[in-house]
Amino acid sequence: MKRFSTSWGVFDLARHPEDPRDRLFAWDAADEYLLNHLAQGDEGPVDLSGDVVVLGDRWGALVTALAPHRPTQITDSFLTQQATRANLERNGLPADSVRMLSTRDTPPERIDVLLVRVPKSLALLEDQLRRLAPAVHEGTTVVGTGKVTEIHTSTLKLFEEILGPTRTSLAVKKARLIFCSPDPETARRPSPWPVEYTLGPDAGPAAGLTVVNHAGVFCADRLDIGTRFFLNNLPRPRGGARVVDLGCGNGVLGTAAAVAAPDAEVLFTDESHQAVASARATFRANAGEARAAEFVVGDALSAVVPASVDLVLNNPPFHSHQATTDTTAWRMFTGARRALRPGGELWVVGNRHLGYHVKLRRIFGNSEVVASDPKFVVLRAVKR
Repeated sequence: MKRFSTSWGVFDLARHPEDPRDRLFAWDAADEYLLNHLAQGDEGPVDLSGDVVVLGDRWGALVTALAPHRPTQITDSFLTQQATRANLERNGLPADSVRMLSTRDTPPERIDVLLVRVPKSLALLEDQLRRLAPAVHEGTTVVGTGKVTEIHTSTLKLFEEILGPTRTSLAVKKARLIFCSPDPETARRPSPWPVEYTLGPDAGPAAGLTVVNHAGVFCADRLDIGTRFFLNNLPRPRGGARVVDLGCGNGVLGTAAAVAAPDAEVLFTDESHQAVASARATFRANAGEARAAEFVVGDALSAVVPASVDLVLNNPPFHSHQATTDTTAWRMFTGARRALRPGGELWVVGNRHLGYHVKLRRIFGNSEVVASDPKFVVLRAVKR
């Protein structure tokens, strides 16, 4: 277990799902810097007696340390929510000491202290700041935090444009703080998200489909080249097949499969609340309101009944925040094997250099190259 020493105490913390072999921590220098500032800033401790909201907490480190102040956590990540629950429990803190909301939930009506862990996606930051701005008042303390590589001029401009005058701190351990003074005269405008666009001829059989993206979804304003390549080499589900769009993002893969096979049952699943909302909107825009489908925010295929699926479509991520890791892909592949019926197939697209064929052969005992180009490969593995 990794121990997080702060001015607020020492906490045993882990990511989710917990893996003793995982060398990544559930916190970093940006979390440390923010907590130290709250406890002993240049002007003394920050008053946390009011309504405290923590936006973008990565693995629950911030809200676990601040649990005595009963903060509200807002996150896009199901895994973060699970990690937070587990970290509260392992540190003997009541489960109800943190109010957990997703980025899709109705924001709090009042915020006295807003703490922001800057996300990788500038679009998600804008969306959430605009959603939270009506609850911020002139006396609200707003402090952001992030690694130096995560805070850019564009980041500061968003705080300034949406909330009020903004400045940064000096760097400590390659992390910075953002200080924002809310200005009640700042114009409050609604979030510009979601956005939508229509797929062009380069999407192959999916050309003409409408794609809807909420903020923070991978390649939210255009179709990424890996997905485009996959769409041009997508399998056609057989009649009555149960299909899963695993790590669905905006749901374009599962939607394309559903349109190609009107009697297929499609399940869209992702650990991102924003992604599943996007997948639902994309599916409805193309398949209509009457067509049945499942939409699940969860950890890969952990909630799917074993041996109940015929086809899994997957474009796995290979980053966890700023860290490059194959942990997510491995969990997705092993979960797919468990969920598939005998004879069921997992189809995966990925960068050639990631070597997914090696992992698939270890898990399934087989892996076939369906299509390839200089950058991407589409692989097929069958559950024997």
